[in-house]
Amino acid sequence: MIRVLIERHIADDLAEHYEKAARNTLQQAMQAHGFISGESLKNSNDHNHRIVMATFRTLQDWQRWHSSAARKEIMEAIMPMLESEEKITVLEH
Repeated sequence: MIRVLIERHIADDLAEHYEKAARNTLQQAMQAHGFISGESLKNSNDHNHRIVMATFRTLQDWQRWHSSAARKEIMEAIMPMLESEEKITVLEH
């Protein structure tokens, strides 16, 4: 089992649009092979800093989802809302 930490910094005044897109992303990820769980968190000290924590069965399951057409399509909607590229960290036990 692995955990994937995704950090995003959204642009000012786009929180509502981002939240909708992030929920859609999580719903799509739930259908991915090997997906176990996921949650979206907001930094209490910086409301534009968002963290997604996802758990996948294997690294290969994550890589399959990360490179999938479905995720690429979703990210095309999210990327214009971000101040910088998302940072992804894969964590293992």
